[in-house]
Amino acid sequence: MKYYNPDNRNLSRSLRTNMTQEEKKLWYDFLKHLSVQFYRQKPIGRYVVDFYCPSARLVVELDGSQHYEERQEKYDKERDEFFSSLGFTVKRYSNLELKRNFQGVCQDILNYLGIEQ
Repeated sequence: MKYYNPDNRNLSRSLRTNMTQEEKKLWYDFLKHLSVQFYRQKPIGRYVVDFYCPSARLVVELDGSQHYEERQEKYDKERDEFFSSLGFTVKRYSNLELKRNFQGVCQDILNYLGIEQ
């Protein structure tokens, strides 16, 4: 099955160029340096995920405050179900959690990947 959606290529490029402060921190201070490959703002199906690790079939999403509104929660649930149907695991972290406990978020991702650091 083909996951990559070229229709979202321009959107994903724009999102990479305009990453949030939290996305930049997670990418430049952690994910970019791991021994496994992560992609940022990767188009999968009709969605663009924040970060994707193909070897672990892992999607990492950072959620701002808008993700806790009822409409957005429903949309996120539909996204998560779609990724789950493809055999992906979705790990969501709030921006606040990343700010307050960056090392904990990183350790949680490492634990999922089975990487000791």
